Order: sequence, then structure tokens, then C-alpha cells
Amino acid sequence: MKITTFLSSLLAALVATPALAQHAMPGMAMPMPADTAQHAAAMPMGGMGAMSHAYSRNLPMSRNGSGTAWQPDQTAMYMWMQHKGPWMLMYHGAAFGRYTSQNFNHDGARGHSNTVDGPNWFMTMAQRRVGERGLLNFSLMLSLDALTETRGGYPLLFQTGESYKGQPLIDKQHPHDLFSGLSVGYTYAFSKDVDLTAYLGYPGEPAVGPTAFMHRLSAMPNPDAPLSHHWTDATHITYGVATLGLRYKQFKLEGSNFTGREPDQYRYDFDRPRADSWAGRLNWNPTPTLALQVSHAYIKSPEDLHPDENVHRTTASVLHSRSWGERHYLASSLVWGMNKTLGKGPEHAVLAETNLTLGRPTFYGRYEYVQKDSEELDFYISGPADQLLGRVFNIHALTLGSSYRLTTLGGPRGPELSVGGQLTGYFLPQGLQGDRYGVGYAGPGYGRLPLSASVYVRLNAPWMRAM
Repeated sequence: MKITTFLSSLLAALVATPALAQHAMPGMAMPMPADTAQHAAAMPMGGMGAMSHAYSRNLPMSRNGSGTAWQPDQTAMYMWMQHKGPWMLMYHGAAFGRYTSQNFNHDGARGHSNTVDGPNWFMTMAQRRVGERGLLNFSLMLSLDALTETRGGYPLLFQTGESYKGQPLIDKQHPHDLFSGLSVGYTYAFSKDVDLTAYLGYPGEPAVGPTAFMHRLSAMPNPDAPLSHHWTDATHITYGVATLGLRYKQFKLEGSNFTGREPDQYRYDFDRPRADSWAGRLNWNPTPTLALQVSHAYIKSPEDLHPDENVHRTTASVLHSRSWGERHYLASSLVWGMNKTLGKGPEHAVLAETNLTLGRPTFYGRYEYVQKDSEELDFYISGPADQLLGRVFNIHALTLGSSYRLTTLGGPRGPELSVGGQLTGYFLPQGLQGDRYGVGYAGPGYGRLPLSASVYVRLNAPWMRAM
């Protein structure tokens, strides 16, 4: 099928999607309060009630994250749902149209740019029960980033990871592949408390880190990827994943075998699976408002430009969501990640983000601390006899933003349209500021306190209201 024909069909399907509202099932309202979540988790295995979790007949749908990751049971959800025979179908996604100005207060400095772009993603999921104890799930995730984020991606100060035309991407977030997820999972319930899940993805997401940023409710209003993306959740698009997970009550232990190499610059193809890396993760949801995880992974040769470098990645996270009333919720995430490469010291990243939605207005923020070395930033300081010295730089970034939901298009269950804006400040060591501040770097630096700003419109699937 030609790519133009495929995209035309996809856009036609998205336009038609609001009609699915008439098929929305009673009892599938979100956000899910604590007592409802506990009731859903206690639903008998043979019952034909509300759509369950993608990988357990005995957990609420609101616990779905990206891949096989968990979110809190009280996570508000934005989606369309449809019931066709034995199948339950779910559709959701988001698309931004924005203007962004990076390092706007330092004309001529590194990373200074002004761009119009449009990060986006779309996802569909289909599941059905098999016999008295089985659950089958298919999922597909698509992104048109390659059309809206040309020249290797969108500008993002201090972002690193992956490459474009043989050059590392620096101060730029790579676009996602057209096929960002294509997976199948089967779960067998031994009892209400014990499930065994097998998951295959090409591409898919191994058991590494928390729910990926674009699927976290705490990150929903923010169009930018976190600077810590390649410390915590960059494996969410992996061409070749096999995961086995065992759940006992509110715990789940998972192991994955997967491809270590990150996607290449060709965003419309399928990369070669390698099955050369592994990961393990422990999930625990102690209450309906919390989701905790720890994970460790050995990732073989993730970067195409550094094929001899393997990474040991360790992550830990706490996700919190609490809902009250209609469209009133607070969602927050605290995430830590560490990369260890042979011959280098460990590099750490910490992210804290929150999303407070009070009906139409939303207020959000994100703080990050990341350690990035000279090689990642292509930023070396001159030493004695003009020797170039490498070092690790500690970078702090603080984003504050807000958005406002204007309307719902095409009827009460159409996509939601919001407008928003945000400002990010970066707190840097002198070594990154440049020669004008008395540092021995020959080229332009980033300057003191670089600032970046964005204004945007956003389309997303509708909030699941009470029926």
C-alpha cells in the first residue's frame, strides 16, 4: 500500500472516530474512584462486564499504561470505546500544533531556534476473552512525526539520543516511527489473584521503566519529551520484544528479551530484530492512587554511532493519580534513571512532573535533573596546551505551563481542542555557558539561564465521562 493511501485512510478513520461515542458502554466511566476500582478488580473471571485491563481480566482498565507497565487505578482516561461482538475496541491519541522558540534570550548561542511543528501519536487496542480464563489483546500505535518533525526531529534544548544522516541528534528530540507499536498479548488467569501474561511486540515495549511519557497523565499537557527520556523510557519503541509477566494480587514480576538498538533514522520501515538485550521489572500498586516500579536492563549497542557501547539501565518510579468530581484530578510522577556504560561513570536523571486539571483549565510543571557528558552534547572544554577535556555536566530544567480546554469538536464525544503555553528555564554549570562567561570553550555556549517557550493547540480523545 502506498504511504499516501495509508495516511488518507488513517485520517478518514480519525475523522469518523467520534461516531464511536454512541457505542460507549455504560460502566466504563473515568476517572475511576477507589471503590469502583476495587470492585472492578474483584469482578469474576467469567463475567461479561466492563472492559478489563489489557493483560488481566481481574484488574481495572484504568491501570493500563504503555506496553505492559502499570498506572494508578484512579488515572483519568481519554478515549473512545466500541463494542463489536466479543471484541472491545479502544481508540485514543493526541496531536499538537505549536510554535516553539528555544534559547530565545541568547541570539546566536547554541540551540537558538524558532520552529513550527506538531508532535503526535494515535493508538488503538482490541481485546476479547478466550474461554473461562484467557484474555487476548492486540494493540497498534502510529505516529506521523516523520511528516511534522522534519530535519531529524523538533528542537529541544539539551536533548540527546539517536542520530540523523550519520550525525548525533543534539538539542533535538527525534521523531517517532510511523509504526511505534504493534503487539499481541495473551493472559491466562489461574485465579482471581494470579495471572500469567505473554507479550510480543514488533515494535513493542520491554519491561523497562514506568509508563512512557506520552501515555502518562502527568505529562499529557506538555508537548516536549523529557530530557531524561533516554535514561528511563526510550525503549518504548523496540523492534523485537518478548515479555513474560506473573501477577500476584497487586504485584507483577516481568522479564523481557528484546532488541537493544534504538530505531534508525528511517521512520517508515521495520528495523531488524536482534533479541540481544534483557530486562526485569517489579511493579506494585499498593493503593488505587499509586503505581510503583523498579527495573534493570542490559541494553546492547543502543546507539548506531557507538556500536561498541552497551548500557546498564536502572530505573525506579512512583506514579500518583487522584480524581474527584468531573474532570478534576491531580496526576504526578517521580522518576529516577541511571545509565552505566563500560569505561564511564554512572550518569543519573531525575524527573518530577505534575498535572492539575480543574475542569477546563490545567496547570502543569516539570522539573528535571540530568547528567550529560561532553560526548553526548559535543561540548568539550579546552585544557592545558589546547587539550580538549571531557566532563559530565549537571543540568537542571524547570517547566511551568497551563492549558485551557476550549471545546469539543463534532458533538459531545468528539475530540477535545485545547490551547496552551509553557516556559522552560535551564540552570547550567559555567562550563556550558560559553567563552563570553570566562570559560575555556572555543565556540558559542548556551549562555546564562537559557529560556525556551512554546504556545500550542492540542487535539486529544475525549475524557470518559460518567454514564
